[in-house]
Parts: sequence; C-alpha cells; structure tokens
Amino acid sequence: MSGKSWQEELASLVEDTGIVYTVEVDGEMVPMKLVERERELLAAGEDGGSVEEESLKEQVEGFVKAWGELVVEFGKGCVDILRQNLLTDECYVVHKLRKPWARVSGKLRFLNEFLPEDRDPAHAWPVVFFVLLLALSVLNVNMVRDDSAPLVKRVLIHPPSASRVLLPDGRYLAYLERGVPVKQARYSVISPHAFLSSRLAGVPGIKDSLLQEFGIHLLTYDLPGFGESDPHPRRNLNSSALDMLYLASAVGIVDKFWVLSYSSGSIHGWAALKYSPDRIAGAVFLAPFVNPYDSSMTREERSQTWGQWISRRRLMYVLARRSPKLLSYFYRRTFLSGKHGPISRWLSFSPGSKDQELINKPMFEQFWCRDVEESIRQGKAKPFIEEAALQVSDWGFKLSDLQLQRKCRGGGFLQWLKSIYQPSECELTGFLGPIHIWQGTDDRMVPISTLSYLSRVLPGATLHKLPDEGHFSYYYLCHECHRQIFSTLFGEPRGALHSQETQEDMLEGESSESLPASASS
Repeated sequence: MSGKSWQEELASLVEDTGIVYTVEVDGEMVPMKLVERERELLAAGEDGGSVEEESLKEQVEGFVKAWGELVVEFGKGCVDILRQNLLTDECYVVHKLRKPWARVSGKLRFLNEFLPEDRDPAHAWPVVFFVLLLALSVLNVNMVRDDSAPLVKRVLIHPPSASRVLLPDGRYLAYLERGVPVKQARYSVISPHAFLSSRLAGVPGIKDSLLQEFGIHLLTYDLPGFGESDPHPRRNLNSSALDMLYLASAVGIVDKFWVLSYSSGSIHGWAALKYSPDRIAGAVFLAPFVNPYDSSMTREERSQTWGQWISRRRLMYVLARRSPKLLSYFYRRTFLSGKHGPISRWLSFSPGSKDQELINKPMFEQFWCRDVEESIRQGKAKPFIEEAALQVSDWGFKLSDLQLQRKCRGGGFLQWLKSIYQPSECELTGFLGPIHIWQGTDDRMVPISTLSYLSRVLPGATLHKLPDEGHFSYYYLCHECHRQIFSTLFGEPRGALHSQETQEDMLEGESSESLPASASS
C-alpha cells in the first residue's frame, strides 16, 4: 500500500502547474514540498545515514563557478554587441582598417603552418596571445624587487685629486707620488697601470712604511684618457714611452728609474724597454701580458694561450683585433653602465680559488671599486677601446728584440775581407738591465704558458714561478709579497738617502765625468 496521500497521488498525475499545495502543521499552513523534504531527511536518519553539510571549500567553488558562468555569458553578450554595431561593413573603423589588416594578415599567414592541422587559426591565435600575456604577467610579478637581495652599487664620481703635469704637446698627465721624496730616493719606480685601473692602483695595498724602509719613490700615473689625464689623439706604444720619460723629468727624476708593470700594463713596460732603454735601470713584470698574435710565438704556445681563456675573453681579443669599435657595445653594458658589477664579468675571466677568496674580501672590493671609479671618471669608451686595440695590434717590435745581443755593422763579402785586417765594429743591442718576471701557476687571465714563451724569447730574464697563485692573489693587498719583491730587487733595506750621502754621490758623479775615457774605463 502506498504511503502517499491523495494530494500527492493527484500531483503525480498532472504536470507542475505552479500551484503550491499546503498542509496544516501545528496550526500553521506549510508548503507540502517542505514537508516531504523533512520526511526524506527523517527517513535517511532512521536508516543510519547522515547528511553532510556543504563545506566552505565547496561553497567557494560553487560561487566561483557561478561567477565564471556569468562572466562567460557577459562576454558573449559583449561580443554580440560588437559584431552587430562595430564589425559591420558600414562601420568607419572596419572600413579604414580592412585593407591594412588584410596586408598584415597575408604576410603573417605563414605562421599558420606551425599550428596543428585540426586547429582553426582564428581560434588558436587568440589563445596563444592570451597565454603569452599571462606568462608575461607572471614574470612581471616574479621580477618585483626583493628587499632581501643586495642592492646594486652605483658608480660614484669623486672630486679631482691628482697632480698634473703639462706635456710638450699640450696635454695634461695626472700622476701620484708615494714613498720618500724624489731627491732622497735610493730607487725611483714608475708603474703604468693595467686595463680598467688608474694611478690609484700603483702597487695595490703597498704600505708607505715599506717604501720608506727601502728608500723608494713610487710614481704612478693615469694613461691618456683614463682618470684625470687628457686623451691622446694618436696614441701608440712609442708615445706611451715618451709620456713616461716626460713625466720622470717633470717630477725631478734625473737618474735611471725602474719600471714596474702588472698584467696588461706590461705593454707599456715592454715599450719603455724598447724605446728608452738608456733611462731604465731595471724592469719588473707581474703576470705580464704578451700579444697573443705575436708572430714569434710557436703554434703550440699560441694554442696553449688561447685554450686557457674563456670564450668571452677570446671574443674580446678578436673584436679588439678586427673590429675594435664594436667593443663599445660591451663596455657600455658593463663597467660604463654606471653600476658596479662582478669583476669576473667585467674582465671576462673565471678566477681561481685563491683569486676568488681574495675577491670576496670587503677590503679588496673597496679598493677595486674605488680604482675602477677613478679609471672611468671621464665616462668615455674610446680610451678603453684604444688600450684594448694596443694590446693585440702590431707593437712595432717583438719581445725577442729586447734580448741582449751583439750586432755588427755592415755585412757581405767585402765586410768579411775587411774584418780580416781590422776588427769589425759591433755594438750591444737590446736591454742591458735586469728583468724580473713573477707569474702564478693558477692565473686564469695570463696563462702560465706565457712564462715558457718568455723564457724562450728572453733567456736573460729572471723568472719567478708562484705555485697555486692567481692573477691577483700575489700582488693585491699582500704586504709580505711586496716585501719579497723589493728584497729580491734591492736587497737589504737601507732607507732614504741622507743629505750627506746625496752630496757624496754628486761629487762622485762629477769626478767620474772629469776623468778621461781611458782612466774611467
């Protein structure tokens, strides 16, 4: 027997007419559907079942789905409105853009070949552009600056602080003197700086007390266009040697002086030995740069040198050799960008373990940043391009020319007959003074293979191989290293010259000049 009332049986025989049937419950008229729903819940409870309430997550999902459906319907309505009002042939915008759009779409139709065959381009490309915009939006959100990340340090331009001397061609050359006064110096040392450096580098981290102890007058200067020095209109290695001589005379160096050069600054040291050997007492080279295009290098030496550089550094040398103007693009994005950056990227090399340990020290970073800021204070790429081009261009001489050798005048059969009766006139050529070279075995900028090449072309040079040392580790901010270098060059420290010693030296010089040649020899 059915448990339904006669009202329910009647409602089941006809369609829903919208009439709400009510029943009396506790003196109130209640819709029949609510009564039926309550009976179903009670029945479910009696059967042991339970009706779970809708969770917050489900409510949110339902809400989002409902809003999504509303947005879709709203979008369809907007599209219909646009089609009916704007995308008709009578519309002014469509009339003006139809032909340009047809030309552009015709040129870009080849991109449809990259779509799947079963995809309509009209539907596929909007999806592609939407995904692209979404990806760019996500990247933009992720690229928001993180306050915990270190801020990029900006390059500062400091007030002028250099002494300057006027050269014969009207240029000013900026310089810096350290150590004992030039008139009391036992040894005068001139140091041309390396690439991306300045007069402030000198011997990096050298202590004034050590210079006083050995009686050294240290003179450093800015290369043309670097620091506070004026640029040179036609700079080459010969003009570089002349600048060094003019500067030495301007500050009062009358005797021979030592040349101490480091890394790429060595090209100016080599030039001084070639073009003004009579004024040079001795030469010191630390991690010296040699021209990788030098024709006196063997194929094996050239291969070893190029093979130890990273690809970016090789590219810089190739551009400097063939298209130096293109270097401006890289310089403007690194050290001329107005912001400090990693030294490995700026100098295009991968530091070794000792170099990396030194680079990470705050003292080195402070020294390096200040030196770079002084080097690029003029903000011009041309001096750096000229310096890079000088490194790999034809120097006008070979390093083998600096070797001490005996050269006799004349030649041929007649000269040989003449030499039988009287000795031929010969003279010594090359550099007569001592040459000392220090090189680290873990140097990633100047490969250790350079040392074997120098030992072959300069057999008279004294070579100092430094095990496990890098390009910076032995020279920068190393007091004991500086002491070892000066002790090797000058022996025991004797301090500055006193006035009595200076007068005795002058009297000895005058007496030696007054003696005849036979007596003085």
